[in-house]
Amino acid sequence: MVPVFVLLTIGLPWLGALLVWWVGNNHPRLQVSAAVFFSVTAGIASLALLFDTSSKAIISVPLGGVFGDFTLIPDGLGVFLAAIATVIGSLAVIFSIDYMRGEAQLGRYYALVLFFIGGMAGLVLSGSLLFVFVFWEITALCSYALISFHNDDPKAVAGGIKALIITQVGGIGLLAGALLAYTTLGTYEISAVLEKSTTLPPALLSFLAFGFLAAAAAKSAQFPFHTWLPDAMEAPTPVSALIHAATMVNAGVYLLARFYPAFAPVPGWKLAVMIVGATSAILAAMMALVAYDLKRLLAYSTISQLGYMVYAIGAGGVFASQFHLLSHAIFKALLFLAAGSVIHAVGTRDMRQMGGLGPKMPLVRATFIIGGLALAGLPILNGFWSKELVLESGLTGGPLWLYLIMVLGAGLTALYTFRGVWLVFYGKPRSTLHAHDAQPAMRIALVPLAAGALISWLAAGPFSQMLAATLPFHKIEASSTLHIAEQVVSEPSTLVALLVIALGLSVWWQRQHLTGLVTTFKGVQNAAIQNFGFETINNSITRAVKNTGEALRTTQTGLLSWNVLGILAGLAIILIILAWGV
Repeated sequence: MVPVFVLLTIGLPWLGALLVWWVGNNHPRLQVSAAVFFSVTAGIASLALLFDTSSKAIISVPLGGVFGDFTLIPDGLGVFLAAIATVIGSLAVIFSIDYMRGEAQLGRYYALVLFFIGGMAGLVLSGSLLFVFVFWEITALCSYALISFHNDDPKAVAGGIKALIITQVGGIGLLAGALLAYTTLGTYEISAVLEKSTTLPPALLSFLAFGFLAAAAAKSAQFPFHTWLPDAMEAPTPVSALIHAATMVNAGVYLLARFYPAFAPVPGWKLAVMIVGATSAILAAMMALVAYDLKRLLAYSTISQLGYMVYAIGAGGVFASQFHLLSHAIFKALLFLAAGSVIHAVGTRDMRQMGGLGPKMPLVRATFIIGGLALAGLPILNGFWSKELVLESGLTGGPLWLYLIMVLGAGLTALYTFRGVWLVFYGKPRSTLHAHDAQPAMRIALVPLAAGALISWLAAGPFSQMLAATLPFHKIEASSTLHIAEQVVSEPSTLVALLVIALGLSVWWQRQHLTGLVTTFKGVQNAAIQNFGFETINNSITRAVKNTGEALRTTQTGLLSWNVLGILAGLAIILIILAWGV
C-alpha cells in the first residue's frame, strides 16, 4: 500500500487541479467541493505514510540516458514534509471557501493551489536530484502565479516577478549541483551522493555545498535573498499561509537538512550556514518590530524563524531544525489564517487602524494568541520545545557569539509578537471598522491548527525515532518525548532564553517609560524600515533582469509560426544532446 499512498499524496492534488480547471468557473460550488475533496484525501494519504516509512525507493522508473531513474522514497524526512504540505494545504483550501467567496477566476486559484501542494510533496519524496529540481521549479512557478493572482494589481504582479527572479538563483544552484553530481558519480540518486560524497574532489564538494546553500537561502528567503517574501504578501492570505507554512520556503531548509551529512565536512560550510541563519533571524526580527502591515509582520517573522532552522542545521542539530519546522508550520499557518480572518472582516492590513478588535472576534483572538505564544516560545506550546532545542544545538555546536545573537532574537520575537497582538486586539479602537468573528469554514481551519500548536510537541519522540530509522547517513539519535522534555527543562540555557523572552515582553509592557531607549536606537529603527538597504539592491537586480528580457524581445520575429518552429528546434536539439549523454 505504501506505493499507492505515495502516488496518491502527489497525484491527488494534481488530479484535483485538472478537474477544477476542467469544471470551469460557471460551477464554483463544484470547483470548491473538488478542491476540498482532493486536498483532504491527499492529506489523509500522507498521514498514512507516517506509519510505514522506509529509506528504500518504493517506486523506480528507469528513464534511460542522462535522465537516470525517477524514484520516490518515503523516508521520515520526506514523508513528514509531505504531510505538512498536504494537511496544512488542505486547511488553507478549506479556509479559502469563505475567504475567496465571490472572487473571480476561482478555477485558476484552486488549480494552482492544488498543483502547488502536489509539487511540494513530489519535491520532498523524490530520490533523484534531477526530479527534485523539476519539482523545485514547479513550486517556483506556482508561487509566482499565486502571488500575482490579482493580476490587475501592479503590486501583486511586481511581487510575483520579484519572487520568481530571486528564487531562480536557487534553481540555478540546484541544477548545477545535479548536473555535476551526475557527471562525477554517474547518477542523480540522493542516496548515492550522500554515500559517495567522500570520494568527490574537495573543490567540487565545496562548490556543491556552497551552491546548495545559495539555493536554500534564495528559496527560503534567507539573507541576502530575503526581500522577496514580504512582497509576496500581495497574494491572497490562504496562499500566504501555504507559502510560509507548508510549501515554498520549507524547501530550502529541507535541502540543507537532506545533504547535511555530505556537506558538514566541507571547511567553513557549517559556520557559513549558521551565519546566514543568525543574520536572517536577527535582521528580520528587527524589521518585524517596526512593521505596521499585519501580513508583512508575519512575513518577517517567517524569515526570522527559518533563520533559526538554518542556524540549527549549521550547528549539527538536524532533528532540532526539522522539529522546529514542524512547530513553525503549525503556528505560522494558524497566525496567517487568523490574520486573514481579521483582514477579511475589517478590510485593511494596517495595524494602526485596528485596536480593540478582541471582543468582536473572540475565536480569532484566541487562536491568534495561541499562535503568538507559540511563536514567542512560551511554555508549554510547541514553539517553546522546538526553539529551545535549536538554541541548545547552537550552544553546543557553534560559537558563543552566534548563540547570543539567537537568544537576543528570541527576545525580539516575544517583543514584536506581543506588539502585534496588542495593536490588533487590545487597546482602544483607532478607527471605525466593521468586524465579525471567523466564518464557519475559517473556524474549521483555525481550531485544528490551534490544537496542534498546543499538543504537537508530544510527537517529538516518535518523530526522532522515524528520522533515526530512515536517515542512515544523518546519525540522528532516537529518543522519547519524555526524555526530550526532560532535556529541555533541565538545561540552564532554557532559563536564559525564558528570561530574555520575558524581558522582551516587559519592554512592550513598559514602552511608555522607555521612550529614551527608543530615541537611542532611532538609527537602527530607520534602517529596519528601509530593509537595511537590501530592498534597493534586490530591486536593482530585478529591474536589470526585466530590462534584459525586454531587450531580448527584439529577437522575436512577431510571426507565431517561426517562433513555434524555433522553440521546437531548440527542444529537439536539447533532447538529442541529453539522449546521447553529451
